[in-house]
Amino acid sequence: MRIKLCVLFGGKSVEHEVSVISALQAIGSLDKAKYDVVPVYITKNSEFYTSFECSCIEEYKNIPALIKKSERCVLMNEDGKVRLLRYPFKKHGGVISDVDVAFPIVHGTNVEDGTLQGYLKTLGLPFVGCDVTASAVGMDKYVMKTVLKENGIPVLDCVRFYASEFSDPEAVLDRAEDKLTYPVIVKPVNLGSSVGISVAHDRQELKACLEDGFRYASAVLCEKAITDLTEINCSVLGDTSSAEASELEKPFKHDEILSFKDKYEGPSGGGSKGGAKGGAKSAGAGMASLQRQIPAPVSPERREEIRSLAVKAFQCLGCNGVSRIDFMIDGDTDTVYLNEINTIPGSLSFYLWEPLGVKYTELLDRMIELALKRRREEDAITFSFDTNILENFAGGAKGSKGAKGSKR
Repeated sequence: MRIKLCVLFGGKSVEHEVSVISALQAIGSLDKAKYDVVPVYITKNSEFYTSFECSCIEEYKNIPALIKKSERCVLMNEDGKVRLLRYPFKKHGGVISDVDVAFPIVHGTNVEDGTLQGYLKTLGLPFVGCDVTASAVGMDKYVMKTVLKENGIPVLDCVRFYASEFSDPEAVLDRAEDKLTYPVIVKPVNLGSSVGISVAHDRQELKACLEDGFRYASAVLCEKAITDLTEINCSVLGDTSSAEASELEKPFKHDEILSFKDKYEGPSGGGSKGGAKGGAKSAGAGMASLQRQIPAPVSPERREEIRSLAVKAFQCLGCNGVSRIDFMIDGDTDTVYLNEINTIPGSLSFYLWEPLGVKYTELLDRMIELALKRRREEDAITFSFDTNILENFAGGAKGSKGAKGSKR
């Protein structure tokens, strides 16, 4: 009996289109003998739609036309099962499909940051990938750095600013210059795909970079920019009990930072040969199109150092499924720093596993198995116990204040 797998993608995020590409790559590589796949496209207005056409990349050239071909839907827990229902609700013929497992392949705020994961958890639906806490911490670069630093994982010092503080820009600039020396890199706290990231070399540029960062997020962080920088990425697969690292990659960039254009709009090729079959090709290369060198040109000792740090960070943050962890090597000091974690990486980083003999179809299988394993572990935990609190509650609708005379 095939597993009914609901693949969720899109959403209200600046990485909406990247999510579509990543999801359709995965759908094309899933083993259809094992999974009955139901694609669910989340619009930028957070509406859910499903249809066969939602799994075809060509249809996204005209999204309004795609919506007309699709059915609006909603996930609901009904009679102990999670079902995908037509919306508005119908008395008869309202069920599109039962759902055994959800596979969110989403990127960015409002979806990857624990929001969608919390919705799925409330429904009681097993889902692939990080749980609510790991998703939220992984998305917030400042919180992530704090947790990793506490656990002995090397990260660059930084300073965080909220948009509300920027009403006095000179004070913000003074504080940044007190903590850091130029050049300074400015990043939205909770975005990925290099959106809103820029480098400042002086006070005037820093002000402009902060203004740009606040266009995309309510909080940004500043940190020292490494001038002699080598970026190395590593993916990790597993959970808190067991995890393994992929091969390393060195992405190529055309500026001081690896930009959104470098990641998604550059020529395909690089070090990622072959790619995933089927959907990966028809859905475009996505993150797999980034020009990169695989394996990364580092010594065996440095390779194992980075892979070990990647696994340690993954498990420290409580991750599950596949994540990609990005590192920086400071050429001036030969020091490795963890830059950030991508809890749902572009293209699910399949191209980093193929050099180790793990095909994309197998990678997806293992991610789904991890989701089901987590469900089994959660089922063994007691989340409630019988009490007579409500039965004996004397306060009525007024609450505890209405229960006069009771003392503790």
